[in-house]
Amino acid sequence: MAVTKRLEMRFRNAAGRTVTISVPDPRDDLTVADVETAMNTIISKNVFNSSGGDLVTIASARIVERVTTDIIEG
Repeated sequence: MAVTKRLEMRFRNAAGRTVTISVPDPRDDLTVADVETAMNTIISKNVFNSSGGDLVTIASARIVERVTTDIIEG
């Protein structure tokens, strides 16, 4: 069984659509402040573009854990 984690940071772009940026293997000790600071920096520095324009606001953030269990191993 393997467990993987990723941080999903969700933004709204200039067109009002949601844009998700995923970061694999986030630190276990991330705080809300850490994530908000990173997301605000991404917005203020205009690090990423999207088809709907610049990222303009924070929508949400979450850590997603995925458990993979092999049934037949080859």
